[in-house]
Amino acid sequence: MIVIGGVIGAGIFRTPATVAQLTSSGTEVIVLWTLGGLLTLAGVLCYAELGARRPQAGGTYVYLREAFGQLPAFLFGWTMALINYPGSVAAVATTFADYACRAIGLPTEWVKPVAVGAISFIVAVNLFGIRAGALVQNTFTVLKLGAVALLIVVGLFLARGHLGLAFAADPTHDVPVGTIVGALLPALFAYGGFHYLNDLAGEVREPQRTLPRALGLGMLSVVVCYVLVNVAYMAGLGHAGLAASTAPAADLMRRVFGESGATIIAVGIACSTFGYCSIAIAGGARVLQVMSADGMFFRPIARIEPRTGAPQFALAALGGWAIVLILSGSFNALLNYTTVGEWLSHAFGIATIFWYRKKLKSEPSPYLVPGYPWLPLIFTTTVLCVIAATAIDTPGDAGMSLVIIALGVPVYYLWRRRSAVASR
Repeated sequence: MIVIGGVIGAGIFRTPATVAQLTSSGTEVIVLWTLGGLLTLAGVLCYAELGARRPQAGGTYVYLREAFGQLPAFLFGWTMALINYPGSVAAVATTFADYACRAIGLPTEWVKPVAVGAISFIVAVNLFGIRAGALVQNTFTVLKLGAVALLIVVGLFLARGHLGLAFAADPTHDVPVGTIVGALLPALFAYGGFHYLNDLAGEVREPQRTLPRALGLGMLSVVVCYVLVNVAYMAGLGHAGLAASTAPAADLMRRVFGESGATIIAVGIACSTFGYCSIAIAGGARVLQVMSADGMFFRPIARIEPRTGAPQFALAALGGWAIVLILSGSFNALLNYTTVGEWLSHAFGIATIFWYRKKLKSEPSPYLVPGYPWLPLIFTTTVLCVIAATAIDTPGDAGMSLVIIALGVPVYYLWRRRSAVASR
């Protein structure tokens, strides 16, 4: 549920239109989403080995700290736990509030208050521990899967025996090969979020057995859902219709159920985005807590409530910062600026497998990624290519991302000095 809920947010309800705009046939769209899913599965299998080797809270932060040292780990935490996690929570909570307000007929003035209320509720639930958070997460993951299933059924109903048209070429939309390759980028971004389970590994029962199974089965389920949803979009709207749509999920539902259909899917998207926020807050708080335990952030943030096992101060700090970003309206810029940092963390996080395999031969992992070293190499190379393509396409955002990472260096040495003084 955590893997599925961490990946399926708002992307699959919007991103397919972007992919269609950069392709010239339904077949190309389906191939790209399938290829993106297979590449992400390669990354997931790598994270499964890392999680089995180090089944503790903090995920990528812990792997980077052990393999490459405290500074790279801190730069990851600085970029993700302090900027990307709360920025994505703020952005997705605002999306949730937007769709929720539409569904129940509230004016746009209510969007920010509803988003703040959603984050406050999620933080409050997680303060009671992983069981309470899991109940909320599982409920909303089931609801979002229901929304995905509804889209698939509606799309195939509209096809009514003409499913082959979903794969047809679009004579009105001819694009060069380079553009088609670039269409893989938004698909890969929609598959992101699989790492949240590793952030929570310290609270997973039998983690060395559970993590690989959950990551593999969860991501495989997402790939199947994404491919089928895109077949449904293509069958119901056609390639040209999907490429021209700004809200393909609503347009698909509207064709069968009218405006009530658009309202139904708005509720589904609200459930999907709310569930994502729940995972991002829970996972990000664990990274923040581990950083603080290492003396790299305020010491009270490191405290774990003995009765519930929840990092209550870390949850409150992350949720509070996300609320500040919502009220300031600055989260979209932060997300654009930290995209490169997020994908760099995936590349370097998976690269730690080579260090573990070389340095810890005497500590065999209960799970080994198949196809080593080729699978980690393929994923890491692909991610670096994605980063390079993103930097070429949006050099300003990529440059700001690198600036934000670099600003973490003096902060790191400041915290080291502060910790040294405090320990005297």
